[in-house]
Amino acid sequence: MVPGQSADKRFLRALGGEAVWPPPVWLMRQAGRYLPEYRKTRAEAGDFLDLCLTPELAVEVTLQPIRRFGFDAAILFSDILVVPHGLGQKVWFEEGTGPRLEPLDSPAAIGRLEPSALRERLAPVFETLRRLRSSLPAETALIGFAGAPWTVASYMIEGGSSRDFQKGRSWAYGDPAGFQGLIDLLVEATSDYLLAQVEAGAEAVQLFDSWAGVWPDDQFRRWCLEPATRIVATLKRSHPDLPVILFPRGAGALYRDVAERAGADALSLDTTVPLDWARAELQSRVCVQGNLDPVALIVGEPALERQAGRILEAFRGGPFVFNLGHGIDKSTPPAHVERLMTLLRGA
Repeated sequence: MVPGQSADKRFLRALGGEAVWPPPVWLMRQAGRYLPEYRKTRAEAGDFLDLCLTPELAVEVTLQPIRRFGFDAAILFSDILVVPHGLGQKVWFEEGTGPRLEPLDSPAAIGRLEPSALRERLAPVFETLRRLRSSLPAETALIGFAGAPWTVASYMIEGGSSRDFQKGRSWAYGDPAGFQGLIDLLVEATSDYLLAQVEAGAEAVQLFDSWAGVWPDDQFRRWCLEPATRIVATLKRSHPDLPVILFPRGAGALYRDVAERAGADALSLDTTVPLDWARAELQSRVCVQGNLDPVALIVGEPALERQAGRILEAFRGGPFVFNLGHGIDKSTPPAHVERLMTLLRGA
């Protein structure tokens, strides 16, 4: 058990392999633009990176959905791109455009990154976690997180988001040894970042590989599965009982490889993963988390009850955490989230 962790939190019990019912629930991007209170705090902060790196504000937005909905877990409010920032890469967010980075345009640029400065640059994140542990209800678990090496590398190389991440994929195919150097650096930096989060109070961690689904199977295993496995092993060496969740979005049938080989406690499923297959192939090995379509949450009834019911029926009787298959959309009515919570608490 990680320091200060309580054994009776429903979310942590599910990650530990228990069939907890009604299932614990939290939602990816649960602190976000669909909430009016978030929009108010976001406006006060000005810059998005300042919002992530100002503990008073990051604590406030983390707590907002807990106060409103009573989720079983709070996830640190931050962004996967604070790691490039912590490494010394220029990162900024443009309104209406999204994240922008000064691109890594050659293997030589890797040498300009500064892993040794990461903990100092990201000290506000760790302070946010310390404050959250003393602010959350006793029954609410605290999740830390990071982006997986491939997904973070793709942003670092492209200089932002991309339709197909062609630059990063071209580097991986054309110069696999050079690309491996960047992935290795990110494995070490991400492991260190997550260890620091646990030391600051995170009771579980999730690794988001949002763009894992772009690769064929051999490349997925090299650039997604193998780095995740190394990160999990590093975390478990220091904290054997730390629950680790992996989210290799778009992995399809390769979710089974992740369940068998990565050493994680739970897999977060994207919306496309078939429920019967996940129950048979994954839930016997790990806790499963997911995987309501965020659009069903936007639309509401009757689709919401029907889709949530399918998921509950599929995963009843095994270790399971209810979540979405991707982050909650900014157009989601908060009343629909309240309705979802009513459905889940009455399951």
